[in-house]
Amino acid sequence: MRWWHSLAAAGTLLAALAAALALSAAGLRPPAEHHGQSSSADARRPPLRFASRGTFKVAIFADLHYGENAWTDWGPAQDAGSDRVMAAVLDAEKPDFVVYLGDLVTANNLPIPNASMYSNRAISPTRGRGIPWATVFGNHDDMPFEWPPEWFSPAGVPPLHCPPASTSASGEDQGCSFRGTPRIDLMTAEISKNRLSYSSNGPRDLWPGVSNYVLQVLSKSQDDPALLLYFLDSGGGSYPEVISSAQVSWFQRQSQFFNPNGRIPELIFWHIPSTSYVKVAPKAKSEIRKPCIGSINKEDVAPQVAEWGMMDALAKRPSVKVAAAGILLAVDILQLKAIFVGHNHGLDWCCPYEKLWLCFARHTGYGGYGSWAKGARIIEISEQPFSIVSWIRMENGTKHSDVTLSS
Repeated sequence: MRWWHSLAAAGTLLAALAAALALSAAGLRPPAEHHGQSSSADARRPPLRFASRGTFKVAIFADLHYGENAWTDWGPAQDAGSDRVMAAVLDAEKPDFVVYLGDLVTANNLPIPNASMYSNRAISPTRGRGIPWATVFGNHDDMPFEWPPEWFSPAGVPPLHCPPASTSASGEDQGCSFRGTPRIDLMTAEISKNRLSYSSNGPRDLWPGVSNYVLQVLSKSQDDPALLLYFLDSGGGSYPEVISSAQVSWFQRQSQFFNPNGRIPELIFWHIPSTSYVKVAPKAKSEIRKPCIGSINKEDVAPQVAEWGMMDALAKRPSVKVAAAGILLAVDILQLKAIFVGHNHGLDWCCPYEKLWLCFARHTGYGGYGSWAKGARIIEISEQPFSIVSWIRMENGTKHSDVTLSS
């Protein structure tokens, strides 16, 4: 019997093991270097926590693509449209947290030396409402500038109006630049200037990947973690589109440290889908049928260029050993519930894979390819009784594609 139809049969066993699994995770506060967050950043940020109502709601903004064709009327109009989408979603859903799921900017279309001015605009709707957020990088955020072929025609390069704040370390005005902004500079600018940013530069030994870190969400009534959020840099832009073997090892260490008993639910966010998404994907442009849930399926999955063990590490994690009635049992309880990615603007489905869910977000920005209606994926986690539900909230206020990710 398929797993999504058979979980109810495990209810009796799980109930018997509940007491054994209810081990306190208090004290799981690693030193800053363990999870890549600076101690100064930790000191100025309150811990994330389930709301008094017992839920934690997350909005995912994916593929905003700010800054495209800034020298035209079209480009700024696209950015204004993205502003409207985020404002509509935030006002309708009032989330506790926002995840920016990569491609905040289209760096390969930005002739300025510091793209952080555009990523700063991308986070402004969230920051202005006092909502905390975290960011992962996509393949466009630090992509080298791509020279438009028409610039080499007889018409030449169009007039470029670059921001007056484009200055070098020496204080000299740089004017227009085509070098791009490195990931580390973009992330440092975000976390150093924003009290509500929970993003991190991540461990140096995982570079050139930068956005690798873990966030704990505490229980509404205790200082124990009730949810773990993992963020991974799936590459692209300045280096290949891949989650490295080193990142896999890092994730395994983090999971063992934060969640040794396997009792804490986990969610993972990265930008570019793994090759496992290809395995479960409905045929492109076909109707989305159960067990998959979604509303658009307009293209093939564009996965990472290689798979270096991440999905195997997730799907084949060892069984959790717990004691019940004096007997040590190995129980297959999967901590990880779902993975969320962006990258493909024409996909918004969730499909089961092994014993977890693989989900796309929804194309939020007016920048980037595709004319499909804009929106955002919402995730709501309930602490007691535990559940995860998700849906898509559109710019026009409609809601669709409800799916339960905890069963």
